Parts: sequence; C-alpha cells; structure tokens
Amino acid sequence: MIHAKGITKRFGRVQAVSDVSFELDAGASIALWGSNGAGKTTLIRCLLGVIRFKGNASVGGVDVRRRGRHARALVGYVPQELAFHDDARLGSAIVFFARLRRISRARAAESLAEVGLIGHERKRVRDLSGGMKQRLALAVALLSDPPLIILDEPTSNLDAAGRGEVVETLQRLRRAGKTLLFASHRPDEIISLADRVLVMERGRVVQDTTPVELWPTEKPVQVIRLYLTMACEADAADVLREAGHAVHLNGRGLCVAVPRDRKAEPIAALARKQIEVRDIEVLDDVQIQESSQ
Repeated sequence: MIHAKGITKRFGRVQAVSDVSFELDAGASIALWGSNGAGKTTLIRCLLGVIRFKGNASVGGVDVRRRGRHARALVGYVPQELAFHDDARLGSAIVFFARLRRISRARAAESLAEVGLIGHERKRVRDLSGGMKQRLALAVALLSDPPLIILDEPTSNLDAAGRGEVVETLQRLRRAGKTLLFASHRPDEIISLADRVLVMERGRVVQDTTPVELWPTEKPVQVIRLYLTMACEADAADVLREAGHAVHLNGRGLCVAVPRDRKAEPIAALARKQIEVRDIEVLDDVQIQESSQ
C-alpha cells in the first residue's frame, strides 16, 4: 500500500527526515514512535504529498510526488489538531464535508456508523467528548471509503475513556481490512494497533521492529525518564537499544518504555557500561504526552 524509499526533507539547515525507507502492505499497520522533533509528522506530510521532499513514495502504486492528488484520494487522514465549528451539530458537520467531496448523505451516515456515532447527530460539536470529536474526525476521513488511514497522534489530549473509544474504533477498522499508519506516543496504543513500529529519532528510523520485540511481556508498559549528563545521552540510548529497550531522546533525558515490573532493568544495563543515572522519573499520562511534544 505504501512504498517509501530514501525520503529526505530539509527545512533550511534542519534535516527533519533523513533517508527513510519502508514498505507497508495492504491490511497491515505501522506505528511511528519517537519524541517531538523525531520527524514523525514531517514524514506523514511527505507521504501525503503536501510538502516537497527528496526520494520516492507511492500509495497504492500512485506516485506521491507526481500525482499527489490521486494518491491522497486513497488516504483518509486524521490530523492531530481538529477543526470543527463548535456550534455545528454532528450530523450537519459530517454532511458539510460529504458535500465538499460530492459524497451522498447515505454514505455520510455509513461513515458515522463505522465509528459508532449513529444516534448522536443532534449533538453540537462543543458538547462532544474528546473521544467523540476524534471519532467524528475519523468519520470524515472515511467518507470516501479509503483503503489507507493515516493518523497523527490519534489520541492526543484525550482522557482514558476517549482513548479507549478511539482505539476500539481503529481495531474494528483494522478487522474490516483497512491499512493503518499512525504516529503515537503511547506504547499501549501501539501494542493494540500496530504490526510494526518505526522508532524515529532526529529524522532517522533507528529501529524497524514489532511491538512484541520492543515490549515482550503481557504486563502493562510504563514510560520512565532517565536523567544523565548530556554527553552520555546518545551513548546511553545505544546501550539501551542493544539491551532490547524502546527508548528515545527528547531533550530532557531519555524516555524508556518498559514493563511496570521491570523499571530497574534500564538502570542496570547502563550501570554495566559505567553510565551513571542521576535521577529517574515515572511518567503519568500527561507527562508521556508532553515527552513527545
């Protein structure tokens, strides 16, 4: 469904994406995991063909650089920041976007049904929960019944209930045969939805792996932040990856995702290499989100 080779994007002196290559088969799912500045959103924008880039990318066999509009017709995109009129009713909002795309009201209703929003058409957008707003955005993305769905932090700013609603909806779409590519800062979300994980750091893919390889446990995953001297962070990240840990740098220490009953393992791995950990912080949901921003 997606074929990407050597995707590179520079903004002035900043190399936002550097030589990224991967393939995503139809019906499969890939997660992009990494901190803010890792290049996840820029890579998504390249794949959508909305910014110029070096390298090659195709969606469903359609060249993104040469035929961007045709490639985007195969994609349902859900951005991180949603834009709906607060006073609009849910039913009116979906019909508005359907008209823009010359799609029937019947298909708009089907799209709402796919995300579990039938029966809520009279609710105003301002009265919707965060999870319902995100499912409305997903319904808009599904209007043309695209084979591929691309999402940028689909549960950002949602509470636990809202995250659960969105993840369950995406799981249903996966079972229906949709292909997913999504950026996420939440290990539990990745475990639930992804076949593969591209771990990104400073514009590069530093690991192409699977959720099971990153987190080989049935225990809940906890994100911890390790504070070291700045000079040691890059070496420490390499040591932890070699030890099998999922880690990324975020400018304020190393964020490591580990099973909750194995939080000491990263510290022990670093100690064996004589790298000192100055402090440790166990992150809650808000801090996990902030660590990726």
